[in-house]
Amino acid sequence: MRGDEREGCPQVIGRLGPGIAGAAVSERPEVLYEVTGRIARITLDRPERGNGITARLVGELAACVERADLDPAVHVLVLSGNGPGFCGGYDLVESAEGAGARAVAEGAGAGAVSGSPLDPAVIAANHDPHETWDPMVDYAMMSRNVRGFMSLLHCGKPVVCRVHGFCVAGGTDMALCSDLLVIAQDAKIGYPPARVWGSPTTALWAHRVGAQRAKRLLFTGDSLSGSEALEWGLAIEAPPAQELVERTELLLERIARMPVNQLMMMKLLVNETLYAQGLHATQVLGTVFDGLARHTAEGYGFQRRAAQAGFREAVRERDEPFGDLGRSSFKG
Repeated sequence: MRGDEREGCPQVIGRLGPGIAGAAVSERPEVLYEVTGRIARITLDRPERGNGITARLVGELAACVERADLDPAVHVLVLSGNGPGFCGGYDLVESAEGAGARAVAEGAGAGAVSGSPLDPAVIAANHDPHETWDPMVDYAMMSRNVRGFMSLLHCGKPVVCRVHGFCVAGGTDMALCSDLLVIAQDAKIGYPPARVWGSPTTALWAHRVGAQRAKRLLFTGDSLSGSEALEWGLAIEAPPAQELVERTELLLERIARMPVNQLMMMKLLVNETLYAQGLHATQVLGTVFDGLARHTAEGYGFQRRAAQAGFREAVRERDEPFGDLGRSSFKG
């Protein structure tokens, strides 16, 4: 698309449960796509749910990245989110409160092969604490999320992620798979599910902030403000919120001046360092650990509490002792 015309991208891969093959064309896209000049703009568009990650969202994200990568007019991509924040992580209200029962009852996931790791019935059964958990079924499902997120890193062209409001939990997988982060000073970024019920599947924290600082965040589930993310080297810039768009656009314009072939070479050159450090093996471990974290005694306890009191209340109770719900963990 050119100018102000915006549209969604079709799904190319599956993810957390159902795919959307055969979905009606009239369905509202969860990821918007447009091209202005040499810049492809990919926007998460579920503001009413904090841009919560769904099967469709990851598939549409990967499709948009591929579309931009193949467009000879595009030199750089920018990833952002509509609404009050960039992304609040996976949309887990249904899975945490009801173990996916509603999705099964409503026949969701018509695009998923029956009995496959993406079948909602299979996912729900594999999260039943009274049944045997199959970690490889869980891995087969979750590893497809990683593939979708990693489309940003594998894209031959640079990806800039613009973060406002909040970027937590699974939302950080998309942000950290991007090449450069511009984060508003007052934004919050971190992985609170390290406290219970999660592990970062893309496993990029150590690569982005170093081993010791990654441990500092993951041993506590603490989050950083944009200003702190800049100090730690996670963000390339952390402007005031009102200047976030302007500062990001200036960076995009500078990158867009470069020849595409030079940009591809520079990205490949740096990415090979990550691959040589064993990123793939670490991601396999992180993805398996994510499944383990949802099936420990504490993980089951968190899910039971979510079913009793609601997901938001379970999260509040998890984070309240740390005194950081909704803000940076390093304040007060």
